[in-house]
Amino acid sequence: MGQSMKIVSWNVNSLKVRLEHVLQWSKDNKPDVLALQETKLTDDKFPQKDIEEAGFHVVYSGQPTYNGVAIISSSPATDIVTDIEGLDDPQRRILAATIDDVRIINLYVVNGSEPDSEKYQYKMHWLEQVTKFINEQIQQYDNVVVLGDFNIATDDRDVWDADYWRGKILCTDKERQKLEGILDLGFDDSFRLLHDDAGHYSWWDYRMAGFQRNLGLRIDLILTSESMSEMLTSAYIDKIPRTWERPSDHTPVIAEFDY
Repeated sequence: MGQSMKIVSWNVNSLKVRLEHVLQWSKDNKPDVLALQETKLTDDKFPQKDIEEAGFHVVYSGQPTYNGVAIISSSPATDIVTDIEGLDDPQRRILAATIDDVRIINLYVVNGSEPDSEKYQYKMHWLEQVTKFINEQIQQYDNVVVLGDFNIATDDRDVWDADYWRGKILCTDKERQKLEGILDLGFDDSFRLLHDDAGHYSWWDYRMAGFQRNLGLRIDLILTSESMSEMLTSAYIDKIPRTWERPSDHTPVIAEFDY
C-alpha cells in the first residue's frame, strides 16, 4: 500500500468570485492536486498569498477577463510548461507540471462556439496540437494525468438529452473523435473505469434552472495513463459546491489513487 493521492479538476468560472469556495472546499477535502480552469485573472492579480497561507503550493498562467489555468498542490510543482510547440496562442489554456512524480496536464479546452464557426476550426487545431504535446509527454513521463474542462461530452450518457444535443457544440462527432484521439494515446476516462451509467454531470447551465432540473453535461474529465489507471481507487463528482451561493456553473470532479 502506497500513499493515497487525490487529484481534482474544477472550472471555477472566475477565481476572484470563487476564491472563498476554493479555499473552503480545499480545507474540507484536502486535495493533493487541484487543477483550476477559467481563473480569469492576470498573474499580478492571482491570490497566491491566500492559497499559500492555506497551506498549498500554486502555479498559474493567466490573462485578463478570459481563460486562465492554475494548479494548487500539497507538494511543490516542477517542470512547468505553459506554451507548447505548434501553438502560438495568447490564450492561457494549458498548464503542465510534475507533482510527486505525476505529470499533470491541466487543460481548458476551447469551447468552439458553433460547429460552422472560426472558433470551431480553432478548437480543432488546438486539440490537434495539444494531442501532439500529450503524446510527447507520455513518452517522457511514466505517470500522466490529463485533466480539465474538455468542453466535449464523450458520449450520450454524458448528456441530459442526447437528441437535443446531437450535432450541437460540445457533442459533435468531430469533437468526440479528437477526444478519442487523446484517449488512444494510452489514457482512460477515470470516471468511466468505475461508473457505466448515464446521468452524471459536472456542468449545468445557469439558465432554465439547469442544476435544479439536472439538465447537465459531463465535460470535466480526468484522463489517466495506464499506470495511473491501475492505481485508481475512486472517481466521483462533488455536486455540493454547485449548491453554494454564487457558484461556478461547473463542480469539482475527483479521482483518488493508491499511489
